[in-house]
Amino acid sequence: MAKVKRYNPLNTSMAYKTKKGYLLYIFLAPLFLAIILALMQRNISAFVLNLIAFGLFFATAKLNSFGLEKEAQYHQAKLTKAPQKPYKMMAGLLLGFSTLFTASMVGGKPLLIGIFLALISTVGYFLFYGFDPRGDKLENIGDISAELVLQTIKEAQDQLDGIESHMEKITNDPMLYAKLDKAVQKAQTIIDTLQEDPKDIRVARKFLIVYIDGLEKVTNSYTSMDEKEINSDTKTRLHQLLKDVEQKFDQELIRLKKNNNFDLDVKIDVLQEQIKN
Repeated sequence: MAKVKRYNPLNTSMAYKTKKGYLLYIFLAPLFLAIILALMQRNISAFVLNLIAFGLFFATAKLNSFGLEKEAQYHQAKLTKAPQKPYKMMAGLLLGFSTLFTASMVGGKPLLIGIFLALISTVGYFLFYGFDPRGDKLENIGDISAELVLQTIKEAQDQLDGIESHMEKITNDPMLYAKLDKAVQKAQTIIDTLQEDPKDIRVARKFLIVYIDGLEKVTNSYTSMDEKEINSDTKTRLHQLLKDVEQKFDQELIRLKKNNNFDLDVKIDVLQEQIKN
C-alpha cells in the first residue's frame, strides 16, 4: 500500500536547491576526457595533473552537496542548531583553488590569470549557492536545555520514521494501516506543537518515549512476523491498542493546548497590569 505524502512547497523548494548541487559535477566531464587522452598518449605528467584536478573538483562537488543537504535540513526544521561544519564555505574556497590549479598548473596559464579565474569562480559560487546558515533556530525554549529539546524531538521523529517504514510492509490489513496512519499524524502534530512551544518538553518527553517508542516496537514486531502466524485474537488486541493510543494522543494535544491558552491568559493579565500602572 503506497503512502501518500502531503505536498509541501518548502520541501519542493529545498529539493530543487539540493539538485542544483549536481551542476558542479559538469566540470568533471572535460577533466575526465583529458585524463583519458593523456593516458592514451602516454603523457604521464599530464595524466597526473589532470587526475589531481579531477580529484579537486570532485571533492568540491561533494562538499557542496553536503552543504546543500545540511542547509535543506536546517530550513525544514523548526528547532535546530546551525550546521557545525561550513561545507559550503569549504566548497567555495576549494573551487577557487581547483580553478587556480587547473588554469595555471594544468592549463599553463600565467599565475595572475589563474588567480583572477579563481576569484571569479569563488565569488560566482557564493552568489549562486549562498553561504552556510549561521544562526541557531532555538526560539521560545526558555530556561530549558537546547540539547534536551533537540534530542527529544530527534528521538521522537526517528521513531515516527521507523513506524512509517514498518507501515509500508502492511499490505493485507487496510484498517490497521489506516489506524496506524492516523496515530502517526497525531503524534506528528504533538511533535510540531512542541517545536513551536517547547516549554512542555520535560513533561512531554516521558509521553513521547512511552507511547511513540512503544508503538514503534509493536509495529516492528507485527511486521517482522509472517501474516499467517498472527491469529485473529492478536489482531483484535492490536486494533484496540491503537484505539487507546489514539485517545492518549488526543489527551496530550488537549493538555498542550490548555497550557498554551493558560500562558496566553497570564501574558494578557500581566500586560493589562502594566498598562494600568
